[in-house]
Order: sequence, then C-alpha cells, then structure tokens
Amino acid sequence: MPKILIADDEPSLRLLVKATLSVNKSFDLIEATDGSEALIKAQNESPDILLLDVMMPNLSGFEVCERLKNDPKTKDIIIIMLTAKGQQSDRDWAISVGTDYFLTKPFSPIELFNLIEKILATPKIKE
Repeated sequence: MPKILIADDEPSLRLLVKATLSVNKSFDLIEATDGSEALIKAQNESPDILLLDVMMPNLSGFEVCERLKNDPKTKDIIIIMLTAKGQQSDRDWAISVGTDYFLTKPFSPIELFNLIEKILATPKIKE
C-alpha cells in the first residue's frame, strides 16, 4: 500500500487531502503539523510521496525538501509542494531545493488525486 505523508499546519487542508485520497484508493496516510515533524516522519516512515506545505512552523517546506533531497536515505521520496506561494520565484526556489511537483493553493482535489495516481503508476528507475 502506497504511503503518503501530508505535511501542513492547517488541519482543514490535511482533512481535505485525506478525504480526497480516501475516495477510491487505499493509501497509508501519515500527517505532520509542522516542518520539524515532517522531516522526522519522512526520515522514519519512508513515505512514497510527501505532500509538503511551504509556510509551516519550525522549518519551512523549502528547508524540509532540501534536507530530504540531500540525504541518500530520503532523496527518492517524491515531493509535491502544496502552497499558496505561487510566484515564479517560489517555483524556482522549490525546484532549486529538489521539489518534484508544485501545486498552488487552492488546488483541485481531482488534480491532486490524478497527479498521485500518475506518480504511482510510473515505474521507479533504480540507480
């Protein structure tokens, strides 16, 4: 069963994402409420996908992403940045720290579900 970590300090967003992903599929869903918790859970739980907010307490999503992508044990976690920060400079920063996908809030739950389905259907290439 695919494991997805939802890291956002907004309880309503975590609830929306959980409801969206629970509709047609079985996922092992894990939650984190701030950047530090997201980093620890990603390191300990090894999720397939991390849905990561940018603006969170303790560590930003950019910081979490950069640390995970620079760690050989977590570098292959697919990171989808979910953020209200939709400026080109934010996208550029997200890409520079290793973000795999970028969705601007508010996002379509169907778009998120379809993106996750696409990611999970893509075979992983072993290095």
